[in-house]
Amino acid sequence: MRLLIVEDERRLALSLARGLRAEGYSVDVAHDGREGLFRAGEEDYDLILLDVMLPGVSGYRVASTLRRDGVQTPILMLTAKDGEYDEAEGLDCGADDYLTKPFSYLVLRARIRALLRRRQRAGSLVIEIGDLRVDPAGQRVHRGPAEVAVTSREFAVLEYLAAHAEEVVSKRRILDHVWDSAYDGDPNVVEVHVSALRRKVDAPFGRRSIETVRGSGYRLTAGKV
Repeated sequence: MRLLIVEDERRLALSLARGLRAEGYSVDVAHDGREGLFRAGEEDYDLILLDVMLPGVSGYRVASTLRRDGVQTPILMLTAKDGEYDEAEGLDCGADDYLTKPFSYLVLRARIRALLRRRQRAGSLVIEIGDLRVDPAGQRVHRGPAEVAVTSREFAVLEYLAAHAEEVVSKRRILDHVWDSAYDGDPNVVEVHVSALRRKVDAPFGRRSIETVRGSGYRLTAGKV
């Protein structure tokens, strides 16, 4: 899951990013409204944590602009204001939930999980490619009747490939979505996870569904027997 934090309090933003990354989320951070609006409109995020009081463009305007432009990514609005009119304004602008500072990190995590579950139930049915089934809501993988055990990161790579089945997906796109734009480690980490997936979802079943397109990336197909 890839999240965007738009928060001008740098210490808070970096603290949240560090905690969420430790839990397996990919996290990008923007510190003003204009950058947040640009990133949210250009990149594919699963959820946006959006502060209200931002330099440049307010969180209210960021949310309303994204909704006007057809971006349906869930928005959890963060604010130091606690009045019911402020909450109503945030929700009217397109936010899906509202959390007042200071907040408990445990509550924040729970709100994030709830919004992600709601989005998955609403828009994500099980993805089927041949006899491979990828269930985003349950985070489960089946090959035919057999369930395949994968790690959370392997699942994220497979889910992204499944969401773009039959399409060539570059290593950079996978890195950006499954890790984050700040990742500066070895890009071959993608190859490591793809190899692990092949050992788990292909080899035991006599399939070759994850293809390497030399010089371009990977493509998930129904698979050759």
